[in-house]
Amino acid sequence: MGSHGASLLYIVVMVAVVVAVDWRFLRRHLWRRLAVNVGIVLAVYWVFVHQP
Repeated sequence: MGSHGASLLYIVVMVAVVVAVDWRFLRRHLWRRLAVNVGIVLAVYWVFVHQP
C-alpha cells in the first residue's frame, strides 16, 4: 500500500473509532470525551504510523 493509501486508512480508522466511541459512551461527558479522543488518536497513530 502506498503512502497515500496508508494515510487514508489511518484517517478513516481514526475518525470511525472516535465517532463510534463518542456516540456510544461519552455523549454527555465533555472533558472525558476530549481526553478519550486524544488517547484514541495517539493509539491509532502508534499502531499505524509509528514504526520501530
